[in-house]
Amino acid sequence: MKRQFPTVRMAGGDSTGKAFAGWAAAASALGLGALAAWDLTQKRHSILRNYPIAGHARFLLESIRPEIQQYFIERNWDGRPFNRDTRTTIYERAKGTHSEHAFGTEHDVDRPGYEALMHSNLPIANSPRPPRVRIGGDECTQPYDISLLNVSAMSFGSLSNNAVRALNKGAAMGGFAHDTGEGSISPYHREFGGDLIWELGTAYFGARTSDGHFDPDVFAEKSQDPQVKMVSLKLSQGAKPGIGGVLPGAKVTEEIAEIRGIPVGQTCISPPGHSVFSTPIELLQFIRTMRELSGGKPAGFKLCVGSRTEFLSIVKAMVETEILPDFIIVDGSEGGTGAAPLEFEDNMGLPLTQGLMIVHNALVGAGLRPKIKIGASGKIATGTDIVKRLIQGADFTNSARAMMMAVGCIQAQACHTGKCPVGVATQNPRRTRAIDVSDKSERVKNYHDAVVAEAARLMASMGAAAPEDLEPTMLRRNVSVSDSWSYARLYDWLKPGELLGDAPEDWAADWATARADSFTIPRGHSR
Repeated sequence: MKRQFPTVRMAGGDSTGKAFAGWAAAASALGLGALAAWDLTQKRHSILRNYPIAGHARFLLESIRPEIQQYFIERNWDGRPFNRDTRTTIYERAKGTHSEHAFGTEHDVDRPGYEALMHSNLPIANSPRPPRVRIGGDECTQPYDISLLNVSAMSFGSLSNNAVRALNKGAAMGGFAHDTGEGSISPYHREFGGDLIWELGTAYFGARTSDGHFDPDVFAEKSQDPQVKMVSLKLSQGAKPGIGGVLPGAKVTEEIAEIRGIPVGQTCISPPGHSVFSTPIELLQFIRTMRELSGGKPAGFKLCVGSRTEFLSIVKAMVETEILPDFIIVDGSEGGTGAAPLEFEDNMGLPLTQGLMIVHNALVGAGLRPKIKIGASGKIATGTDIVKRLIQGADFTNSARAMMMAVGCIQAQACHTGKCPVGVATQNPRRTRAIDVSDKSERVKNYHDAVVAEAARLMASMGAAAPEDLEPTMLRRNVSVSDSWSYARLYDWLKPGELLGDAPEDWAADWATARADSFTIPRGHSR
């Protein structure tokens, strides 16, 4: 027999329920009517004027389009800026879980532009210790042995306090360097004692006078701290070369003001260019000053390469003055940022491959390459990325966004809104509490160690015991569906000192035009 359940009735019987439903329906109809009236009379959205009420569905779907695209539509290999395969690899290595894939590659290995590393029929055993790179020239009294992969420049302010803590603790545990970004050294950079690269931008945050100029005394005091291992001058950033930044007064809290050395509550504008130099020679003289003020630590500069002639002007100044930076960090136009105009992100500056090879070959051609180390920064995420950049001319690499993902970034691309859903790129305390520093710092270390180990394993499979054993013949690119060329054939590689004698035809005009005493280039001569 079917079981019968007692019926529960509201006081007043069915009439009360029907009345309540009627009132709810009337209220809903009234609300929709009011919304329709508002939509028909407002002047901001044309869609709502023509399609009242229904038009809101369009805005709702548009608001979740990025999530739908990222999680349900994009394929494993074609997402941007980082595809799903790369993001998954970062997360798995950060967690210390497997990062192997089954059933073969999903990439079209015949397409033009596809690149492949060349293995050896005589691979060698992995070195038990990952290689490190010594940075420091003749005038450097405190050289630094840097890892093949380090935390690229990201300031406190663009990142949360807990994100900076996690990155620095991870760097301390893993023995790699943490670039402060141009926002100066914060207490969160110091808390766990990880090695620091102090970066100065055009506003000289943390070492500036009240009117925004460079303060040598303050810089000397801070840069001589043992935790600071290198000092770097930022000429330009890959994602937004040639422009400064604006920090709205509302974001200049007492904490930010104290760290950066600016007035509380006042909008701070970073100029597009530096006030400490105006010529290539003056640039090198200031690099020497930074080295001396820091107590002999490695000093260098970072740039996104634009005009080849302008960079050759710096190289000519090196030759004429014999003042050399200890390192140069090359940032690619594909690099990341918390916020930049779309026109700059998409169209300004050279990609990392082109910029890196200009810098490397220019230094080789001037006979200076053995004395200056080169870093590469721009979408470094896997061991393959490291090895490719070493072949193209770098000595070490830096990563920003991949390190953010190791802390928990999900590529929401909301860095500029203050609403980062995982607390990495925000100053909102409710959001930043999502980052457990102990757990995330361990993930940063795990990620670094795994990627460097994979880079070493790739080199060993190519028969290279150390980065200096890598050659341009070991990296090939499809130039068509039927032809693959090595980098030795794709690009011209200068011989040591070649620019100082009879410069190659492709470089001769730019080398002749470059001037050690000026960045100004005659029209039509820049490449």
